[in-house]
Amino acid sequence: MSGLNISIAMDRYDRHFPFFDGTVKAPAGITYTALQVGQSDVLRDGTDRHGEMINNRRYDVAEFSMSSFLMAIDRGLPLTGVPVFPRRLFSQSCMFVRADSEIETPKDLIGKRVGLSSFQTTLSLLAKGDLKFEYGVEWEQIKWLLTTNEKVQFDPKPGVVIDRAAKGTDLGDLLDKGEIDAIFMPHPPISVMSGRVKTRRLFRDTPSEERRYFAKYGYWPIMHIMAMSTDLAAREPQLAEAIMQMFAQAHEISDEFFSDPNWSRLPSGRHFYEQSKAEFGNPWPNGFTANKANLGQFIKYSHDQGLISECFSPERLFVETTLGT
Repeated sequence: MSGLNISIAMDRYDRHFPFFDGTVKAPAGITYTALQVGQSDVLRDGTDRHGEMINNRRYDVAEFSMSSFLMAIDRGLPLTGVPVFPRRLFSQSCMFVRADSEIETPKDLIGKRVGLSSFQTTLSLLAKGDLKFEYGVEWEQIKWLLTTNEKVQFDPKPGVVIDRAAKGTDLGDLLDKGEIDAIFMPHPPISVMSGRVKTRRLFRDTPSEERRYFAKYGYWPIMHIMAMSTDLAAREPQLAEAIMQMFAQAHEISDEFFSDPNWSRLPSGRHFYEQSKAEFGNPWPNGFTANKANLGQFIKYSHDQGLISECFSPERLFVETTLGT
């Protein structure tokens, strides 16, 4: 690689700050431009990051929806992955019901109406899969209300009830009025997050449930992957490993932020950091080997939900040179 300048589109998380302030150093022969591009929010350098990548390959490398990525690979779209996973969430943190709801367990959702962003949003995929395979609640027995168009088109499984909300609908207001019974979203509407609509999480002791889940499976579920075009991967066969090195640097640098107990504006920021280390160790492993089981779970969920045609091997997702990582 010589004289290669790449664009990297991603969100503005703490672990990405080192890209934006230039403290991440690229390997010899590479320079990079870090772009703050949102998915639904408009950030400094744009929005609709996933749509721009899947439809136009607008960026050389982009943070990308894990669920839509599986669908893209299944359909033979010209994308491939780098085993770097910049976003992770437990589904349990993202399941909301009304504060006065009688819904206390996942089984209480059977026959109910639940609001999602899109059916294939990675959190939606994970939550539906966890309901079925972790909690014994078939997601097919729930009615789904969507607010966002799908990035990759698919035909729903027969008998599944999927409705669409009118443009501009605030799911929090529907929850407040009893028109839906729960919301599963990575970014709940402002009416919920501001406290205007009184909600609680489905799991009353969510942190304990997430620790149990982590102890059982050994991973924090992946939300996003770093994707690039197959053409670029073929032209620059060493680029994928270079990207992995750069993100490893970023994680090391961002980890040091917390050495200053006042780096976060949260009064207990350093204490939360130490508690997280004690409970989860390093929940951010990159590389293929450490994430193979996590990826396999998503492939299983995606196939069960009719989003991909087969349960293919996780190896199919990545640049071949990264499979030994």
